Amino acid sequence: MTARTVSRQPSNSASSTTKGVASERSPVAALKELVARLHREQHKIQDLLSSLGFALRSFNNLNQFLELIPLMAARVTDADGGALIVFKPNGQVRLEQLHCQVDRVCQDIRQALEQATRQITTANSDGNGAVTSVSLEELQASLDQLVSRHLGSDVQLFGTPILIKNVERGRLYVFSRDPEYSWTPTRQKLVRLVADQTAVAIANDELTAELRKKERLDRELEIGAEIQIRLLPRQCPYVEGIELAAMCRTANRVGGDYYDFIPTNYDQLRPQKPGSNEGTDCQKASVPWSVVIGDVMGKGVPAGLIMTMTRGMLRAEVLNRHSPAQILEHLNRVMYADLENSSRFVTLFYSEYDPQTQILSYSNAAHNPPLLWQASTRSIQRLDTVGMLVGLEADSQYEDAQVQLAPGDTIIYYTDGFTDVTNPHGERFDEENLVAAFEWACKHCQGSQTILDYLFEQVQQFLGSTNRNGDDMTLVVLQVKSSE
Repeated sequence: MTARTVSRQPSNSASSTTKGVASERSPVAALKELVARLHREQHKIQDLLSSLGFALRSFNNLNQFLELIPLMAARVTDADGGALIVFKPNGQVRLEQLHCQVDRVCQDIRQALEQATRQITTANSDGNGAVTSVSLEELQASLDQLVSRHLGSDVQLFGTPILIKNVERGRLYVFSRDPEYSWTPTRQKLVRLVADQTAVAIANDELTAELRKKERLDRELEIGAEIQIRLLPRQCPYVEGIELAAMCRTANRVGGDYYDFIPTNYDQLRPQKPGSNEGTDCQKASVPWSVVIGDVMGKGVPAGLIMTMTRGMLRAEVLNRHSPAQILEHLNRVMYADLENSSRFVTLFYSEYDPQTQILSYSNAAHNPPLLWQASTRSIQRLDTVGMLVGLEADSQYEDAQVQLAPGDTIIYYTDGFTDVTNPHGERFDEENLVAAFEWACKHCQGSQTILDYLFEQVQQFLGSTNRNGDDMTLVVLQVKSSE
């Protein structure tokens, strides 16, 4: 700004006075002009950074956002251009984006930067495409030197890292060919600010990709859980002379517990047509039924896959109509080859109930022995035989045993998740508590379903408000109907 002059003719003394005032106002006017220019620059920088922040919030495509980075870095610093170089996960160094004002100059700069990145990648490669280990400090120093050398000494260059979780993922370079251009602390700070915004955008994009991957995995787990639930019996079958109830609660969506009801006559499993009487006699036929419970060591998807494999192999083996011990021996031989290198094994209790004789034949492969409540003696005994885990040894031998059941007798099959569950004080709901609860239920509850509900209720009360169990929990209740 300049001082305005007065229109009338001043005297000599007045003229000299006016010149003195003008000379005094000149520094003030210059200062005002400087302040106004700084305000304009400040508003311009604020607008540019605000636009960059809006783009960060609005863009769903990372590449679209990265295209703005060299442009914004150059404009907020009044430089000629900028370049964004990224470090790929495989160790490759690549020129991602470039901006400069003059096309001819831009081509020269692009060529220089591509030569630098190609040279640094080649220097860190072992010749077969694999990138050798190199520290970030060495990579940063080598890249800065190569970029500066390829651009030439007449280019004023400044570079800053793009850090994500304290790991350098790239570098942002801004350059100017103006010989009077200088990288003041303010300009360097602005470039670092743009680099930080770039790091946030890359981190957000990677987080979004991880979330999408997790959503896909969650959906796959949901499908796996649905398949597993369908593989377990949808309802307890009708077996003459006994009443069955069962429940399985998994610690994760996919679990390793297994229970099944398998008829020795597979016609029992055929779906009947609506309105057909074809299955009436079949359902009431006095054919033996297998009641089996098992537990795969471990939890989650691996245990669920082994459980599914065990179910298929066991159902096929039951068709051979062998004794329970022979069925376990054959199952162990078949599964040993698959489980040998997996460090996972299966405990399994296999039993077969004959409605005509009310005899339960069974064999145990290191599973928790089921508990039998004998109504006549009002006492509890364990059903157990000697046998190793399925998949532990190829030639494991198993034993057969039988028990004569009578009206009112009740058996519970359970997995170790039932007795290993702990309350907030670290105490286990061990077998002793289960025996006591089972004895009380047999004396006071009517029906297998009522007994099952009572036992699960006791475990829930033991857990308290935590409502958490660390393992899969499965319970099957078999009760011989009274003659009444």
